[in-house]
Amino acid sequence: MATLKQISFELRGEFIPLDSLLKATGVAESGGRAKTMVAEGMVQVDGQDEMRKTAKIRAGQVVSVPGARIKVMAAEAPQA
Repeated sequence: MATLKQISFELRGEFIPLDSLLKATGVAESGGRAKTMVAEGMVQVDGQDEMRKTAKIRAGQVVSVPGARIKVMAAEAPQA
């Protein structure tokens, strides 16, 4: 059985659109592929199917696709 690829993504800002997250993490090779993956029902956010290509993904959420799991984390605050 294939192992699930665990990806941690550091969020810069309040949210990232779902399709942009898939592309930024390399789960989708292009923005078009990311949109297709969502349209085909291959993407879950926090365990629920997500059909909105540009759903706002925020820190603390987990995005799952076949073979990979992306944990979205808040950006580290710069140390003074």
